[in-house]
Amino acid sequence: MQLFDDRRTARRIDEKGRVEMNTVQIGGLVSFTTIDFPGKLAAVLFLVGCPLRCAYCSNPHLIDVGPGEYDADKVFDWLRTRIGKLEGVVFSGGEALMQGDATIDYMRRVRDLGFAIGLHTNGFYPERLAAAADLIDWIGIDYKATKTNYEKLTGINIAYDRLLQSLDVWAKTGKPAEVRVTCDPRYVTTDDLLNIARDVSARGFKNFAVQKYIPHFEDDEHKTTPAMRGAFFNNDNLRNEINSMFETVVWRE
Repeated sequence: MQLFDDRRTARRIDEKGRVEMNTVQIGGLVSFTTIDFPGKLAAVLFLVGCPLRCAYCSNPHLIDVGPGEYDADKVFDWLRTRIGKLEGVVFSGGEALMQGDATIDYMRRVRDLGFAIGLHTNGFYPERLAAAADLIDWIGIDYKATKTNYEKLTGINIAYDRLLQSLDVWAKTGKPAEVRVTCDPRYVTTDDLLNIARDVSARGFKNFAVQKYIPHFEDDEHKTTPAMRGAFFNNDNLRNEINSMFETVVWRE
């Protein structure tokens, strides 16, 4: 089945800078994964557009808002053929909620096929997360740094406060989540990681993930070393204290 799309689609940006698409725009697709939605065999849809400009972004080709490479209707038809073979569909990005109602409507259609819905999010749109919460079964949410370095890392001065609002929105649902930190030593220290873990635990989350920073686009002025990147994983006291705060902690080295 040909899933690519060469059509252009209309979009608008509202007075708050939120993007509304007429049709969901899909910039990438993984047809099968066992690691992106805990306990589920899933596909992943990567939606275009992200409000953040993270220094270590691994999907920079998905940042800008525009037409996606995949035809949403053809992807939906393909998902029909996966009924009984896959259990869930993850909406990722970019930031999937940036496309607003187009994303939420597509989630609803996919859920009506019988798939569980997962979401990978940076937490920038708490209102949209609340609007979609009944459709979503699980989220993975990025807690990128402490407030001191959040703007420096993401390029957006309100991103930290919006993240905290999204955490509170999701905590109220009682549904499962993984809160994760990518430990870029340019923006996160071991003390920062411990403080983030304490905050996440205090908000009632049970699952936490610590992810090793993998350099993709470092320049000569901002290089990290293997020792710097490994410091979060080689500290037994840090690991033990964080492990004691949660039901599960995943250390992704």
